[in-house]
Amino acid sequence: MLAGMERASTTEAQRIGDAAESLVARRLEALGWTILARNLRVGRDEIDLLAVDPSGAGSLVVVEVRRRGRRDFGLAEETLDHRKRTALRRAVGTLLERGSLPDGRRLPRLPLRIDLVALDVDPHGHPSLRHHRAIAP
Repeated sequence: MLAGMERASTTEAQRIGDAAESLVARRLEALGWTILARNLRVGRDEIDLLAVDPSGAGSLVVVEVRRRGRRDFGLAEETLDHRKRTALRRAVGTLLERGSLPDGRRLPRLPLRIDLVALDVDPHGHPSLRHHRAIAP
C-alpha cells in the first residue's frame, strides 16, 4: 500500500469497498501490474486504483472497482451509472492536465484506458472477479 494514498475508512460500506479494492489490487499485482495509487482524489472525484498494465506496450489504467454482496438487485457492473462514468472521465481529464500524482510523481507517458473490475461474493463469502477493459472512451 502506498503511504498517503488511502483514505481512513469510516463506515462499514467504506471498509467493504476498501477491502474489495485491496483484493483487486493484489490480483492485478499478481498479474504483473504496478499500482501507482489507491483512492486517488482528483478534484471532487475519486479514482479507485491507478495502475500500469504491462501487457503489450503498456497502458496507464484507471480501475473502477464495483462490488455486490448479493445479486438480488443486479450485477456489480450495473451500478456503474452515467453519473459515475461522467465523474471518471472528469477525473481522468484533470489527472492528465496535472500530469502528476498528488505526491509529485509524474504520470507515465502511456496510453490511458478506463477498466471496470466487478466483484461479486457468493453466499459462502467466496469472491469472483470480472475484468472489463476499456469501458469508456
